[in-house]
Amino acid sequence: MRLRWRPALIYTHRWLGIAGCVIFFVWFVSGVVMMYQRMPRLTAEERLARLPPLDLDAVRVPPAEAVAADEPPPDRLRIGTLAGRPVYRLSRAGRWRTVFADSGEPLTALSADAALDVVRRFIPEHAATAHYAQHLTAPDQWTIDGGLPRFLPLHRIELGDAQRTDVYVSDRTGEVVMKTTATGRLWGYLGAVLHWTYFTPFRLQAGLWRWSIIWAALIGCVMCLSGLVIGIWRVSRTPRFRLKGVRSHSPYAGLMWWHHYAGLAFGLFTFTWSLSGALSLTPWDWAPSTSPSHEETLRAMGGPLRLDVATLPAIRGALTAVAGEFAARELELLQFRGQPFVLAYRPPSLTAARESRNPDLRAFHSATLALDHRMVRLDGGPATVFTRFADADARAAAREARPDLPMRDAVWLADYDDYYYDRHRMSPLPVLRVRFGDPEGTWLYVAPTHGALVMKQSRLSRWNRWLYNGLHSLDFAVLLRHRPLWDAVVVLLSLGGIGLTVTTVVPAWRRLRRHGTKWRGRPT
Repeated sequence: MRLRWRPALIYTHRWLGIAGCVIFFVWFVSGVVMMYQRMPRLTAEERLARLPPLDLDAVRVPPAEAVAADEPPPDRLRIGTLAGRPVYRLSRAGRWRTVFADSGEPLTALSADAALDVVRRFIPEHAATAHYAQHLTAPDQWTIDGGLPRFLPLHRIELGDAQRTDVYVSDRTGEVVMKTTATGRLWGYLGAVLHWTYFTPFRLQAGLWRWSIIWAALIGCVMCLSGLVIGIWRVSRTPRFRLKGVRSHSPYAGLMWWHHYAGLAFGLFTFTWSLSGALSLTPWDWAPSTSPSHEETLRAMGGPLRLDVATLPAIRGALTAVAGEFAARELELLQFRGQPFVLAYRPPSLTAARESRNPDLRAFHSATLALDHRMVRLDGGPATVFTRFADADARAAAREARPDLPMRDAVWLADYDDYYYDRHRMSPLPVLRVRFGDPEGTWLYVAPTHGALVMKQSRLSRWNRWLYNGLHSLDFAVLLRHRPLWDAVVVLLSLGGIGLTVTTVVPAWRRLRRHGTKWRGRPT
């Protein structure tokens, strides 16, 4: 028997629409919220502004001795303060731990009183009302992403202020890593949590959560495509339909008339948003990461971090040199092409910190922030302050990161291109873009201002940039460079998608109720 494709298409679209109309409505509304409000976070600017002044007089143990003899050197080493004592915070593959720099003893855990003391020092204006709330060994709703699980266990402290602020302190590093307010949590729920289905129990099942979202979005693609085919098929070039005495190009009436035309106008955008939403989770790992590999990063560093040259006189000399520019609150020991150096950011005022709009949850512990900073080499010579490495160093670092590939060209970018860009302009500039002549089409971006590889692109990741960021966020240069044009276009299309889904809710409810009545009336 021949397949009757038209009824099959109609029934497919109808029942997928009934099942998915509320989901798509939530995705559209929460997507508009996410344009302006993301997950609550502790910004890098506020963290720097609230850190205590760094005093190295009490340091007795050099970094080389603070690292256990049976462990490899850390990827990163930060020098800061905990409860008035100097500490080293060491990171290996993103896992942090803390060693006291005055005694060499590791930080094993914080008591509730110690965590409360950290918060009172960090936010002294609420020291009198702050109180201990909870010890977390697993992420809660606000610490589920952004690298925050790597700082577990966490202590949650309530400030007892009018904003109902919660602050999270890491057991591993003894520092504040997250801050939320009642308003931030509300917008977080209405935006990111609903849009990404970031409900804690479900999100913690990483595989189930990921594939549920992927398949829901792919099924939504089938719903959209079938609706587009039906909408184009059923529309008439002449007004041959007569509905309530009025001629129409559409055979539908009421809300379904609106749905028909909304689908013709916004159905394609709904399809591309659904498809790109599925691609955001890189199903079947089809697109590689844009982060440089550990091996590439290590080669650009010039090998493992050299702690032998990070002597106490050298570190104290670096802090003194930076003090001529500003009072550093934290130093970070990094390495570029075998040259160990110290990086320090200028702490902003609290007023300026509150104006930060960086939505990146990871920014608070990033080493490549687009903030005013100074660097000092630890090579045994005079402690000289500088703000960027030489151009030749950046080019050589890219070549050393991939010595197996022929270099096609190297171009300096004073502004973002189509692949290395940031809507909030929080990524460092200028950068050197080096393109290699390999089959994968590898590109590396090097930031001489921080002595680091900041991005890697391949042919597949560039395709993913257009299929995900291009289609989902409309991150096209012509829109991003002329805001609020980008805002107007995205909001307008989102409102069209909301109208497309809203016009199906009442008809879907009526059909379900009608079918329910029919089934209840059937004899057993």
